[in-house]
Amino acid sequence: MVEYLIFSVLNTLVLGMLLFMLSSGLTLIFSMMGVLNFAHASFYMLGAYFGYQITTVAGFWSALIISPLLVGILGAAVERYGLRTVHKYGHVAELLFTLGLFFIIEEGVNLIWGRNAMPNFIPASLDFPLFTLFNSEFSAFRAFMLLISVAIFIGLYLVLTRTRIGLIIQAALTHPEGVNALGHNVPAVFMMVFGGGSALAGLAGVIGGIFLITEPSMALTLGPIVFVVIVVGGMGSLTGAFVASLLLAGLQTFAVGLEYSLVDLLGIIGVTVNADGILRDIWRIQLSHIGPILPYLFMVLMLMFRPKGLLGKREN
Repeated sequence: MVEYLIFSVLNTLVLGMLLFMLSSGLTLIFSMMGVLNFAHASFYMLGAYFGYQITTVAGFWSALIISPLLVGILGAAVERYGLRTVHKYGHVAELLFTLGLFFIIEEGVNLIWGRNAMPNFIPASLDFPLFTLFNSEFSAFRAFMLLISVAIFIGLYLVLTRTRIGLIIQAALTHPEGVNALGHNVPAVFMMVFGGGSALAGLAGVIGGIFLITEPSMALTLGPIVFVVIVVGGMGSLTGAFVASLLLAGLQTFAVGLEYSLVDLLGIIGVTVNADGILRDIWRIQLSHIGPILPYLFMVLMLMFRPKGLLGKREN
C-alpha cells in the first residue's frame, strides 16, 4: 500500500506537469487574447514530430531548443495571417478557424510522416534510474520533465507579473488603445503571445512525444483534457492551470489503481446500498474502469457549481 501511494503521487506529478506544460501555453493565449485555440494540441503534436525529426539529425538537446522555436514561429504566422483576419468576425469565427486548422495539421502530419507511431526514445543522457524504491525505479527523464515544468511555471509567473513586457502584455488586453497611444504595437504583442503559447505547446510535444507516444492521433488523445484543465483551473488563470493539472492527473492516476466499486467504498464507511437490476450494476462498476472520464465529470460539476473555476477571477 505504501509503495502504491508513493508511486501514485510520483506518477501524478509527472502526468500533471506534462498537462501543465501543454495547458500553460493555451492559458497564456486565452488570458492575454481571449482566444480559445482548438488547434493548440496540434502545435503540441508538431512539437513532437519536429523533435523526433531533429533528434535523428542533431540529437535530443538540439531538438529541445529548435523544435519549440519552429512551432512558435508557425504559431506567430497563424496569428498574423489567419486569426488576425478573422478576429473582426468574433469568437465563433476564431473557434471555427482554429478547429479547421486542427484537422489541416493532423492530415498534414499523416501525409508527411504517415499514420504509424514514430520510434521516439528517451535520450541516452537521461535514460537511467534516478532512484529506486520498493524495487521500482524512477527514471531521470521523469525528473527532467518535472524540472522543466516547474521552471515554466516560475518563469511565466515572473515574466507576467514582474517584468515590463509582462505588464505591457496584460495592459494590451484590457486597454489596447491606451497601450497603442504609448507607442507599443498591440498587434505585434498579440502575435508574440500567440507564438509564445504555441512554442510552449511545442516544448511539451518534444518531451511528451517521448514520454507517451508520437503518433498522428496524439493531439486528439491529449487535446480534450487540456481544455478540461483550463476550465477547472479557471479560464486564463496560470496558477489555476497548475493546480488543476495536478488535481486531474491525481484523479486519473489513483483511480486506475483502485480495484474498488462505489459499493465497496461506501461499505468501508458503513453505508449499505440496496439496488437491483441496472442500478446494481452501475454501483458495482470499478473506479479503475471510469478513471478516464473522471476529469470530464469533474469539469461538468465545476461548471454547474463554480463556473469561474478554482482560481478564475474574471469572465471572458
